[in-house]
Amino acid sequence: MTTRKSLGILGGAAVIAASVVAFAMGAEPTHAQVAAKVESQTRPNFGVLLDPPTRSYGARRRDRNRYDYGRHRPDWNSGWRPGYPPLRPGGEEIVLVDCGGNPGTGAVEDAVRRVRPGGTLVIRARAGACVGWLNIDKPMTIIGEGGFDPRDWARNSEPTLQAPDGLPCMTVAQGVRVEIRDMVFASPRAGDAACIVGYGAEIVMNRVGFHHAGDEAAIYADGGLLDIRNAVIEARTIAPAIVADGAVLNTWETVVSGAQSGIEITPAAGPASRLSATTLKGTNAPNAFGPRSIGVIVRAGRDYGRVEIDNTAVCGFVEGVVVEGASVSIENSRVCRSDKGVVLYSGELRLADSRVRATTVGVAAAAGNAVIVNNVFAGMREVIYRENRANVQASGNRVWSQYACRPQFRDRYRGRYEPYWRPGDGWECARGAYPRNWWDEEDGLLGVAYADDGYQLDGYDDYQDGEGWYDRDGRYVPDDRYRGEDRWSRGGGGLWGR
Repeated sequence: MTTRKSLGILGGAAVIAASVVAFAMGAEPTHAQVAAKVESQTRPNFGVLLDPPTRSYGARRRDRNRYDYGRHRPDWNSGWRPGYPPLRPGGEEIVLVDCGGNPGTGAVEDAVRRVRPGGTLVIRARAGACVGWLNIDKPMTIIGEGGFDPRDWARNSEPTLQAPDGLPCMTVAQGVRVEIRDMVFASPRAGDAACIVGYGAEIVMNRVGFHHAGDEAAIYADGGLLDIRNAVIEARTIAPAIVADGAVLNTWETVVSGAQSGIEITPAAGPASRLSATTLKGTNAPNAFGPRSIGVIVRAGRDYGRVEIDNTAVCGFVEGVVVEGASVSIENSRVCRSDKGVVLYSGELRLADSRVRATTVGVAAAAGNAVIVNNVFAGMREVIYRENRANVQASGNRVWSQYACRPQFRDRYRGRYEPYWRPGDGWECARGAYPRNWWDEEDGLLGVAYADDGYQLDGYDDYQDGEGWYDRDGRYVPDDRYRGEDRWSRGGGGLWGR
């Protein structure tokens, strides 16, 4: 055999061997990749388990995409509209738009585009409300030409801007600051759309009103700042009227009515949210109907935030104020017409110098720390309820209640009984009728007739004047023969006691 033939045979054998090895090695990595993929999908992610997200970001993204302005206005970025002149780019300092009785022409939406960043949009609605969805993607000020006085809501609440059916009145993009004044918004058939929606935006409103009917909140802010002053919000919805999810919420001289719940706050780290001089009126819906009826609910978030409530009335909800994991301070406020006044599930609560009217319990603490000082409680069966995980410090509280303030009777002298009241844990019963002026500021806001919550013991006035005593069943026994301390030492026990 020649050398050339030997090399050829060896070369062919090498090629065959290489092919076999390549086939064997090529098939194995395929199985290994599949196994690795399966293992990576089933292996626990301990990082997520140790630091779980506290909010459903997927749901929030779906909320963000729920309102597609491009679908609502396909011409918005194209500059072309069939039958209309081209849209003008934003460069005008002040833009006045008058719908002129033609609310659906899109004029108010196009006016937003014409305003330069930092400019002003003035909306005139003399011939009826403008109908449109304002998509705010640059800082601006929006003013209603006709003005608005929330004190005249009953006579002057005609809307300036009305949302299209199933769509918002206004959306504000992230990082954008918009100031709104003298506007009345209407979303009578909102469906699952909120009237005002902001994502990481700064929305500042003064002298504004809302007529909202739908399944979602009237105002929804995801992050950013929501500042509402001198406002009236009528929201016929089973959702809270205002939702601040990770946003700083400030309200002042604001009235909210009609909603199943008033305000929902998930505070973020940073400045505290503050509710001041605010009135929340519930629907008196029982627990058996729909979602929980709550005046103010403060939910837990990843960041431990703070909410301050001052000079605020919360009336007509099953639960007045609910704290689920934050620091909440309530001062100089009123919680009325409720089943449970204030409920602390976890977190911190300070309730001071306030009045709470409820039917079941004044303050219920399941866990966390509660400081309850110098308050007035009325109507409830139990003033303060606490569980083992809760730390409650209470002092200086007064109570008017026909249940918690029933006296007990002890034998003082030969079958003559005197009444006495056992002090509560940080509270004591008050004497006399519940003040009418307090009632007018509480349940009277909802038109409920006055009812005295104080316990009136029969004959107690004469008893305090030194006349008579009580029997073992608490019935008053009048007797003017022995007055003052003599009734406890003379005339009792038959013949030998005379």
